[in-house]
Amino acid sequence: MVAYEITVEGLKYQYGKIKAVNDISFKVIKGEIFSFLGPNGAGKTTTINVLTTLLPIQKGKISISGFDLRTQPDEIRKSIGIVFQNETLDWNLTVEETLEFHGRLYAIPKKTRKDRINELIQIVKLEEKRDEFVKNLSGGMKRKLEIARGLLTRPKVLFLDEPTIGLDPNSRMRIWNYIKKVNKEGVTIFLTTHYMDEADQLSNNICIIDRGKIIANGFSEVLKQSLGMDVIYLQTDQDEKTFKIIKKMKEIKNIRKTPSELMISVEDGQKNMPRLIEQIRTQGIEIKSIYLKKPTLDDVFIHYTGRYFREEKKKKINI
Repeated sequence: MVAYEITVEGLKYQYGKIKAVNDISFKVIKGEIFSFLGPNGAGKTTTINVLTTLLPIQKGKISISGFDLRTQPDEIRKSIGIVFQNETLDWNLTVEETLEFHGRLYAIPKKTRKDRINELIQIVKLEEKRDEFVKNLSGGMKRKLEIARGLLTRPKVLFLDEPTIGLDPNSRMRIWNYIKKVNKEGVTIFLTTHYMDEADQLSNNICIIDRGKIIANGFSEVLKQSLGMDVIYLQTDQDEKTFKIIKKMKEIKNIRKTPSELMISVEDGQKNMPRLIEQIRTQGIEIKSIYLKKPTLDDVFIHYTGRYFREEKKKKINI
C-alpha cells in the first residue's frame, strides 16, 4: 500500500480577486523527490507557503506527515524544513555560526551537529569562507549557505523553494547530488523550481502548475511519452493552412499551435518527417524551419498550455 507524506485536496488561495491557487489536489509519496514545476507567477510560491504554514488555509484540506495542517500546524512545523526562495540570513554571523545557531535551535546533538556542519560546508564549497561574515559573501555564496542550513536538520519533509536559483552549473550539480543523498536517507523532498532539467533529473514525480491550476502530474518519462515518441517543430509561411493539412494525416498523433510555430507529436519522427514535408510542399507552402527531437518537459508544458515555459518570466509579481 502506498504511503503518502503529503496530501492536498481542493486547495484554493486568493489575493483579493487574483486566484493564485485555483482548486488543486495532489499527493506526495513518502520518501520520494517531488517536483512542483511551473513558470514564475504560476502559484508555486503561494502553495509552498501554505504547506509550510507561512500562509493560512483559505479553502481545502492538507495533511503532512500524518498531521492536519489546519488543526495541527505546530506539529507540522516540527516535521519539516525549508530553504526559502528569498534570503533570510543574519548578516552579522559567520558561515559556521549561522549553521551552529540553526543546529542549536533544533537541538541537534553536539557531535552530530559538528559532523553535519563540516560535511555541508564542504558540499557547498564554503571551506575557505567558514569564518567569513555573511554580509561579506557574494550572492551565490549566500544561496549555498541557505541550502546548507536547510539541509542541516534532516527533517521528515524538506521543502526547497527554487533552491539552486542563481547558482552556477557546477554548484547546482553538487546540490542535486546532495539532495539525492539526503533523500536516500529517508527524507521526502518537495522541490519547487522553474528549471525543467532540474525537475527531470531529480524527481520521482512531477506536478506542473500554470496560472493556479495543475495541468499535468506523473512520472517524467510518462509525461513525455504521452506526447508521442518524437516531436517535430515546424514553421511555414502559412501556419494556419499547414495546421489544417497536417491534422488530417493519420501519422500525426497530436498538433498544437504556438505563437511562432507548430508543435507536432508523431510516433516515428525519422520515418514520418519526410512524408510530412512532402505533404506540405505539394500544397505550395514554404517551410521556413523544421526540426525533430525527443519530447522534453518543455514540450509537455507547450502541449498543455500552447505557449513556451519561459514566457511568464516578465511578470513582476511572484505568486
